[in-house]
Amino acid sequence: MFSFLGLKGFIRTLAAVAVVAGGSYAFTASNTVPTTQAGQGTGTVSGYTVTSVGYTLNASTPTNVDAVTFTISPATATTVKAQLVAAGTWYSCVNTAGSVSYAITSP
Repeated sequence: MFSFLGLKGFIRTLAAVAVVAGGSYAFTASNTVPTTQAGQGTGTVSGYTVTSVGYTLNASTPTNVDAVTFTISPATATTVKAQLVAAGTWYSCVNTAGSVSYAITSP
C-alpha cells in the first residue's frame, strides 16, 4: 500500500501525465490543411481516383507503348503526370474534363 505522501506523489504524477497527454492531443487536433485536392502539388499525397486505364502499343514494336489514357476523378487536377515504371520518366499529361492522355515519345 501507499503511504499518505507516496499516494499524494503518485496522484500528482498521474495528473501531470494526464495534462501532458491531453495537451498533446489538443495540439495535434488543431492542425489545419489548406483546401485543395489531395495529390495536387509536390509530394506524394493520395486523393484522386484513376479508372479506365488504357494503352496503345507501337505498331512496329508492340513491346513499346505509344500512349496511355485514363480517367481521373475529381476532374479538377491542373497538373497531371504519369510514370510507367518506378524510377522511370515522368510524362506530362493532358487533362480534358477528367479524361487524361499522354503520348510517349521514346521507348
